[in-house]
Amino acid sequence: MRSLRRRNNQDKPLAEINVTPLVDVMLVLLIIFMVTAPMLSMGIDVNLPRVKSKSVDVTEEKLVLTVNEAKEVYLNKVKIRLGELNSKLEAIFASRIDREVFLRADKNVPYGFVVEVMSEVRKAGVDKLGMITEPPEDKK
Repeated sequence: MRSLRRRNNQDKPLAEINVTPLVDVMLVLLIIFMVTAPMLSMGIDVNLPRVKSKSVDVTEEKLVLTVNEAKEVYLNKVKIRLGELNSKLEAIFASRIDREVFLRADKNVPYGFVVEVMSEVRKAGVDKLGMITEPPEDKK
């Protein structure tokens, strides 16, 4: 009778899970990820191909804001006050699909004034604001 009891206890599957190896593996993985994560965010140096880009043609019904040295704002060669800019742009973009404006500013205009103009453009709901610049001069 005793031998039957022992045999029944030995044939029974274990209901306990050994957690110690699982914890060890998880800690090792955690340490590996903690060490490698800063290395992943640094990036890799790559030499990208250099191409000459085609200039944007601003003559095809694009809105061009021009700010001259005297802080005068022109919308496609029509002089407007800065306070009127927001309402004019909203009226123009009511019937347009693309909300794109190009900004040209004289290099002697204070940066703060250019930012004010850009702020008014953004308030009018413009999606894209492009800056028009001169191509770099070839120094020989």
